[in-house]
Amino acid sequence: MNDRSVTFDEIDNRLLILLQRDAGLSQRELAERVGLSQNACWRRLHRLTEAGVLRGSRAHIDAHALGLQLTVFIMIRTRHHDDAWARRFRARIEALPQITEFHRIGGEWDYMAKAVIPGMAGYDALYKQLIADMDLERVTGVFSMETIFEGRPLSPA
Repeated sequence: MNDRSVTFDEIDNRLLILLQRDAGLSQRELAERVGLSQNACWRRLHRLTEAGVLRGSRAHIDAHALGLQLTVFIMIRTRHHDDAWARRFRARIEALPQITEFHRIGGEWDYMAKAVIPGMAGYDALYKQLIADMDLERVTGVFSMETIFEGRPLSPA
């Protein structure tokens, strides 16, 4: 269906916020927290899934607990803007598991990637993989010194 014009009410908003905070909540727990029967809750979740609003669930993993101590935002400028080059570049980025987000952006830069890595040596290795045979005009890393917050729940309201 993928109807992106789905309308939301306060219960939908509360369901979405609850699921973003803890996707492991059972339907029974969700229903109780928003004041619905389990069947009514299931119908709403099904509607949100069919509309493409809910797309699976994930566990939030602490990067530092895995030894991933460095977050780098990589800013990229290129001379190439044709579709074939963009597809090749996207495939390169998708093949680098250290890159957790990738955006085509407007302004002075063309792309921004977020990488979560063990440290500076990990960034150096990633940088070399990123630029190999890609003819990029400019690449720079912006290093996060502290994450103030991340993963804030989205709300349609």
